[in-house]
Amino acid sequence: MNARRTPDAGRVDRARPLTFTFDGTPYTGYAGDTLASALLANGVRVVAASLAHGRPRGVYAAGVDEPNALVGLSPRAPGPDGPGHPAESMAQATAVELYDGLCAVSLRGKGRLDPDDPGDHGRHDATHAHCDVLVVGAGPAGLTAARAAAATGARVVLLDDQPELGGSLLGTRERVADRPAGEWVRRTAAELAARAETTVLTRTTALGCYDHNYVVAAERQPPASGGGGRLWQIRARRVVFATGAHERPLLFADNDRPGVMLAGAARTYANRYGTLPGSRAVLAVNNDSAYPAALELADAGLEIARVAEARDRVPAYWAALCADRGIEVVAGQVVVGSRGGPDGAVTAALLAPREAGGTAGTGGTAGDPEAVDCDLLLVSGGWNPAVQLHTQAGGRTRYDERLCCHVPEDPTAGGTPGGPPRRVVGAARGLVRLRDCLADGAAAGADAAAELGLTAGQSPRPPGAWEPEPEPPLWPLPTRTDLGDPAAHYVDLQRDATLADIERAVGGGMRSVEHVKRYTTIGTAHDQGRTSGVTAAAATAGVLGVPLAELGTTTHRPPYTSVPFALLAGRARGRLHEPVRTTPMHGWHVARGAVFEDVGQWKRPRYYPLPGEDMAAAVDRECRAARAGVAAMDVSTLGKIDIQGPDAGEFLNRVYTNAFAKLRVGSSRYGLMCTADGMVFDDGVTMRLAEDRFQLSTTTGNAAGVLDWLEEWLQTEWPELRVFCTSVTEQWSGVAVVGPRSRTVMSRLAPELALDNDDFPFMAWRDAEVAGLPARVARISFSGELAFEVYVPAWHGPALWEAVMAAGADEGITPYGTETMHVLRAEKGYVIVGQDTDGTVTPQDLGMDWVVSKRKDFIGRRSYARADTARTDRKHLVGLLPRDTAELLPEGGHVTAPGTDPAGPKPVPSLGHVTSSYRSAALGRTFALALVRGGRDRIGGTVHVPLGDRLVAAEVTEPVFYDKEGSRRDG
Repeated sequence: MNARRTPDAGRVDRARPLTFTFDGTPYTGYAGDTLASALLANGVRVVAASLAHGRPRGVYAAGVDEPNALVGLSPRAPGPDGPGHPAESMAQATAVELYDGLCAVSLRGKGRLDPDDPGDHGRHDATHAHCDVLVVGAGPAGLTAARAAAATGARVVLLDDQPELGGSLLGTRERVADRPAGEWVRRTAAELAARAETTVLTRTTALGCYDHNYVVAAERQPPASGGGGRLWQIRARRVVFATGAHERPLLFADNDRPGVMLAGAARTYANRYGTLPGSRAVLAVNNDSAYPAALELADAGLEIARVAEARDRVPAYWAALCADRGIEVVAGQVVVGSRGGPDGAVTAALLAPREAGGTAGTGGTAGDPEAVDCDLLLVSGGWNPAVQLHTQAGGRTRYDERLCCHVPEDPTAGGTPGGPPRRVVGAARGLVRLRDCLADGAAAGADAAAELGLTAGQSPRPPGAWEPEPEPPLWPLPTRTDLGDPAAHYVDLQRDATLADIERAVGGGMRSVEHVKRYTTIGTAHDQGRTSGVTAAAATAGVLGVPLAELGTTTHRPPYTSVPFALLAGRARGRLHEPVRTTPMHGWHVARGAVFEDVGQWKRPRYYPLPGEDMAAAVDRECRAARAGVAAMDVSTLGKIDIQGPDAGEFLNRVYTNAFAKLRVGSSRYGLMCTADGMVFDDGVTMRLAEDRFQLSTTTGNAAGVLDWLEEWLQTEWPELRVFCTSVTEQWSGVAVVGPRSRTVMSRLAPELALDNDDFPFMAWRDAEVAGLPARVARISFSGELAFEVYVPAWHGPALWEAVMAAGADEGITPYGTETMHVLRAEKGYVIVGQDTDGTVTPQDLGMDWVVSKRKDFIGRRSYARADTARTDRKHLVGLLPRDTAELLPEGGHVTAPGTDPAGPKPVPSLGHVTSSYRSAALGRTFALALVRGGRDRIGGTVHVPLGDRLVAAEVTEPVFYDKEGSRRDG
């Protein structure tokens, strides 16, 4: 058990052992492990097979740059042994925190969804934050940046993807201010935690940086909480990217074997997790950073067989330290290949002298290779600054010949001229020494705060331990392709893309790295090219014979790491798929036993059953009350848009099919909106509140769509119009008081308001005091009966509703819902846009020519001159009366001509369909509305509606069934 653990090093908690399984085999690790570190500690070398070639692969890195160790995690339901844990179809073992009972399986390059898993594990939320300074990355530069900014009193958010702060310091034995780096990290973390205006987010990855310093970040919940996460949407006045750097691999034959690992990753496993990934190692290096790794690994007990230094000489400082430990270092030597055992894992490194002047992909080495036995081949080709967020935000990079990497072109500027300030610090801009990263971060944090006018004196800049001046690395390295097949030189380990693939792409005419990327699929997998992208560019440049600086790199796109769709959706699943909107009177409706239906996002009462009533009985009772006495309905959900500006009248004239510019203040008008092709889009009543102000209503479900439609025309087609649109749907509560006795109820509620037809005619509105509340009262009827709609500020809604019910109590006032509303309006032939229309219906099809102006232009008018919209056989809105007065036609049912055999040849010719169908208390029978081809010419005739194996005959009628003269409207 844990055969590769060091005796006492690492940050894992050895007092808390954890059990887990991998590919069905049980293992033990410790709290603080990742799955990768626990597997390595247990001596597991082969963790997966490659995607295309099926080659054995092992752990390669220690973080989100891991290309090989992909695993699937099985779900675990909550139980007495602990919380449940979510399933993950594909995750990097290096990023999976170990927890007790974890069950993982290896993957061959792609994940598998479990069809039996509902996928509803964990809790996923979304949240927003605003700050003065956002620092991305809590390594040495990020910590000093956050500390300096916080010292000024600035609102600071510091985020990092690791469970604890420290970044690269967690995996090293560096010293800060002559103390262990870990001690300095703890003190700094405590200082930040004490700042009231500072927020520290661990396990949080910045996924992308967008316009105006808008950063999206994904926070993972710790395993002990049962999974889930939080999606942060952060707006920052200043952003500091302290995102660090990724170690670069080397390109050589069979460079994909288990046991080939980045040198910095092995250093991390030894220092942070107390795990040695092998027993005998060869290091193939070309830069100074690999020497601290070699020394610390040797001190931890790993045998270092050799350090193969590609440069012509070994830096004297490092040479002396290696000599003290008996580590052999050979200058001018490179790795050209590897040998493997039966399981494919490394058994020897093939080293050869480097011939000066060679370039990647073209050969350039001389001499026979030397086989050096080892079970661990550690490589370090230098470092690639993690500039992904910088470039996503519009920043540019340049190739630095001395550093041999791409660095921010201007690390202190925003992505676009005049854009919000951003700054890249530390290793993310190419700095190598710890002391330089610390100082750079401190300066960036202080400067960011100072730009906001916040200062707190000189910020502390802790010195690192003494470090030698780094010597330039040697990269790109030459490769010895004559010692191995180019098809065995793996450029992208996740995609199994090789040097041979790059040569083939170039041979096919590809010259751009973007084209090579798409031809070979390099950089398109889980790690998004973190280990392969720059290496692929170098190899392509070598094959083309052009400088790497000239070729450039591929584009970095968000997200920075993979993110679960469940997190992006938040808890918008199941009953939370859409927000639930309720009116201020919702509590009363619930207490009254209302049955609700979803209309748009609103919960609207459908009907109010009394004990023993089903829906049919309840609706029948509510309809009788509205037709014979008085009833009330909550109409707060209707969309309401405030239109203001000197050109408001002209704007509505262009939007509606009928005229509004000359509508008098104090009056209302019904209007239709059409799309550009002349089809009905929405309808509603608009009140003129002042010469430059209107309030229009929309259907409940289309309020947002109408507002979007109005803004689109204002902003893209008529920007010269001086008009402003504001949604006020939720600012007003409304109650419709309907029926022959409605005037009596309203006179009790508003005794000072003249309610007779002469003083308050139909389609007028008045401001008045109703039940002691400031209100707006409108003579509007969607039932055909005498009716008043009363609107008050939303917070007065419950008081108004209670007052209406009290005032009408002795009149038998009855609350009614949407089902009754549909029956009442359909009896009058009033359409519901979206139910009686389907995006292919014109006002003329509905028999509403009267609402289409012949004297003005409006959206959609030209379409009525098209041959298609002028056809006489278009579908018209008509009424249907089933011959059997008790037969209820199904909504959506097809309408066919007499003599049509539904069992005959398919498709069966259809004349149209039923749009609305109800039982009517007023008519004493069932009735329906339908869209029927040439319907107005069929009035008086018969059509059939197939129902299963039978045909229901129905008479075609006018669409108005009740009070055709409209005499009941005025009471």
